[in-house]
Amino acid sequence: MSRIGKNPIALPQGVEVKVDGNVVTVKGKLGELTQEIKSGITVKVEDGTVTLERPSESKDHRAAHGLYRALINNMVEGVSKGFTKELELVGVGYRASNQGQKLDLALGFSHNIVLNLAPEVKVETVSEKGKNPIVKLTSHDKQLVGQVAAKIRSFRRPEPYKGKGVKFVGEVLRRKAGKSA
Repeated sequence: MSRIGKNPIALPQGVEVKVDGNVVTVKGKLGELTQEIKSGITVKVEDGTVTLERPSESKDHRAAHGLYRALINNMVEGVSKGFTKELELVGVGYRASNQGQKLDLALGFSHNIVLNLAPEVKVETVSEKGKNPIVKLTSHDKQLVGQVAAKIRSFRRPEPYKGKGVKFVGEVLRRKAGKSA
């Protein structure tokens, strides 16, 4: 039995789960998410909990059992609490600003990078004197907020010598010594 797949998902107050064939819809105060379930996994909603069952012990069914349980759990957590990713811009002259859903990044290139974000992702930039600028991304969709954060990080990855670049807040970088005189 899958250790993750067999755990029931507790539904918080105000979260509603509907199963329509092989499509699971989760609705909460922050939004609505849908996920298509493949490979014969059955989803049951009973008195405030969601349980998933698999038809057999085959490798595909065992793998999908834990996967879909984790995806549905992330959907439930997202529509009730939401997800936040914070990115830190480390480097001289690195700046971030936003006008609505447009994120403007100055990362040491000849031109600024302007990124139009999806309407589901809320963006906020914090620039304090003497500290590195921080970009906060918030959404009810964990996959989308992670994808947008990875896209922003890919514009200027942190380099191992000085640590300059876009990094996640709390990320530990492997540093190299550099040339010794």
